[in-house]
Order: sequence, then C-alpha cells, then structure tokens
Amino acid sequence: MTKYISREMKRYNYLISEIDSVYHEAAVKFGLSDSAMSILYAICDNGEGCLLHEICFYTGISKQTINSALRKLEREEIVYLEPLNAKSKKVYLTEKGRDLAEKTAFRILQMEDEIFASWKKEDVDKYLELTESYLVHLKEKINGL
Repeated sequence: MTKYISREMKRYNYLISEIDSVYHEAAVKFGLSDSAMSILYAICDNGEGCLLHEICFYTGISKQTINSALRKLEREEIVYLEPLNAKSKKVYLTEKGRDLAEKTAFRILQMEDEIFASWKKEDVDKYLELTESYLVHLKEKINGL
C-alpha cells in the first residue's frame, strides 16, 4: 500500500484541524462544551429556532450527542423544544439562551463575517466556489466506496 499524501493535502488537513481547534478554544473561553457551542451556533445561524435534525446536519454531530447536550441546555434553561409533529422537534432559545447566544455564538458569527468582509469579494467568491467543489467531489468519492 502506498502511503503518499501530497504536501498540499497535508497542509489542508492541518488547516482544517487548526480551524477546528480555534472553534474549540472559543467554546472553552465561553465556558461551553463543543456540542453546546455548536447548538447555539446552529440556532443563531439559522435564525429563530432550528429543527433538531437540522442541528445534527449543520454540525455533523450525532443525534445522540446533540440530544444529550440539549437535555443539559434545557436543564440550564438555555433552550426549550417544541414538537412539530410525531417525528420533528424545533429547538428555541429562551430569554436566558438568547443572552448567552449573543455573548458567544453570535460573536463568532460576527467575527466570521468581519473576516469575509475584509477580503476582496472575488476572493470570497473563489474560496466558497473551491470549497463547494471540494465538498461535491468528496461526496461523490465517498458515495462510490
């Protein structure tokens, strides 16, 4: 078996790991678990409330882990869940949750926006285009396994 990974792929993997590490560091600074931070981020990014399955999809975190984190956030009166039907629940922030999200996840979203705003529009467009292309091709290859 050939164990060859291009320098570019190694660099890309390193950068992805570093970005994940920065988000983890933010969660730690805010006194949140990665799961709690991801839930708050998904709700802030989505707007008012977010379907449970959307949180799992957006974060890439298992339903079991999200449910555990949500139970803790419910006990802390950060979120509440409302059933939409027999299979779907929507997650909402309480007033306390909105205050927490403003101080945590929303700040991260603002920082991300500031970074993109500091780039030339063409660079942002190219970055998004290449990232989307990478994702599409990776999905195709994984589906072919």
